[in-house]
Amino acid sequence: MPTLPKILFIAGLLLSFSGFISPPLALTLGIFFGLSFPHPYINESRGIARTLLQGSVVALGFGMNLHEVLKAGRSGFLYTALGITFALLLGLAIGKLLRVRGNSSFLITAGTAICGGSAIAAVGPILQANEEEMAVSLGTVFILNSVALLIFPAIGGALHLSQTQFGLWAALAIHDTSSVVGATAKYGTQALVIGTTVKLARALWIVPLALATAAIKHNRSRIQFPWFILFFLLAAVINTYVSAFSRVTPSLFTLGRLGLTATLFLIGSGISRSTLKEVGWRPLLQGVLLWLAVGLTSLYFIRTGFISF
Repeated sequence: MPTLPKILFIAGLLLSFSGFISPPLALTLGIFFGLSFPHPYINESRGIARTLLQGSVVALGFGMNLHEVLKAGRSGFLYTALGITFALLLGLAIGKLLRVRGNSSFLITAGTAICGGSAIAAVGPILQANEEEMAVSLGTVFILNSVALLIFPAIGGALHLSQTQFGLWAALAIHDTSSVVGATAKYGTQALVIGTTVKLARALWIVPLALATAAIKHNRSRIQFPWFILFFLLAAVINTYVSAFSRVTPSLFTLGRLGLTATLFLIGSGISRSTLKEVGWRPLLQGVLLWLAVGLTSLYFIRTGFISF
């Protein structure tokens, strides 16, 4: 007979996928569940969340116009390169100042600079990070992701950011792709296009970062290329040029948004009280300070027009 946590988890997942609740609300429900009940499917949930996120991003490509995607990618390349360099240098400096132990400082910095959990998962094995270091780094990033998804749309509205400005800001200042898509989807369609595209371009920097880390550490670990990004571009090509799919692509795009909402519930449900305890104050403070520095700096340059499309 199913236990109460199993029933609530399945109900929350189905509700998130139904389209009746927003991405921020799905994440909030997931966090509430994770903090209130023992997770009945914690290992399966993490694997499903990773796969569902990638599939949802690909499906979102069917709602993107390739010309807009390429324009956003070209315009965001320089900003992304400068932002990543700034975040890496500042993050390592803060970690050293706070005396964050082991590999956690570099993992948190890499996750903030590029794309959250994906960057940590790619770089962690190269550094030979242990389970505690991975848990601390992922916990820090997931906590800040949750906060960003909930507060960024409100901040953007209060500051009267345009769709373009908000999409760019979210892509540069929020860690994970899932939270970027969730925040921009709530803000508007144009914000979603720009935010998703610039964020995926940012995610490609996993590869050079992993190669550089392996070279420095003299480690020949296999580097995982984020292939789902190429499938996202292929979906955008089909949506732009293959008219035979015009009746299907809106449904696929909607399916991607529903999948993303369910992904956010799964991610939120993985944040437990033990995760919060494992993080500790030093790595969390490093993550918060770096996140604030990246978010406020990018917001300043976007509002002053230094960063624009």
